[in-house]
Amino acid sequence: MSLTDNPSADADSAYRELLAQMRAGLAQANDPAIVGIFSGGAWVAERLATDLGLSHRLGFIDVSFYRDDYAKKGLHPDVKPTHIPFNVDGATIVLVDDVLYTGRTTRAAINVLFDYGRPQRIMLAALADRGGRELPVAADFIGVRVDLAPGQSLALAKGPDSQLSLTVEEDNV
Repeated sequence: MSLTDNPSADADSAYRELLAQMRAGLAQANDPAIVGIFSGGAWVAERLATDLGLSHRLGFIDVSFYRDDYAKKGLHPDVKPTHIPFNVDGATIVLVDDVLYTGRTTRAAINVLFDYGRPQRIMLAALADRGGRELPVAADFIGVRVDLAPGQSLALAKGPDSQLSLTVEEDNV
């Protein structure tokens, strides 16, 4: 998939694929809930929760204080409060992230979840998987796999009409 030709259409196509996989994958799940990882994952999670009829089982987490590179990077200037308004114990939680890369955000998100209880199962959904894992993390649901050249990154943006777009960006090193 080329994200440079039409990023909005590509993001929409990836979203539809992700939604279809989750519908099938959560059909028999025990007490399903969706938790979006701020910020891009939260946007995707909101749409998924609405489309899956799980708006009442939607939460959000910020992993800023749980990252293993916190001491090196410092506090992100846009820390948001974690909000999980349902009981995590025994639930099937789908963590939602926009772009899966090293796996470090996922590891931090799992640590946050365990502060709220002990889920029966944690699954991972990513709008885009760009490879490059540093930790043994794999998504259960993936909208699109993207191969990037060294020095490139993938960013999710949300337009004023809530339209999502994926954009390949050159890293400024």
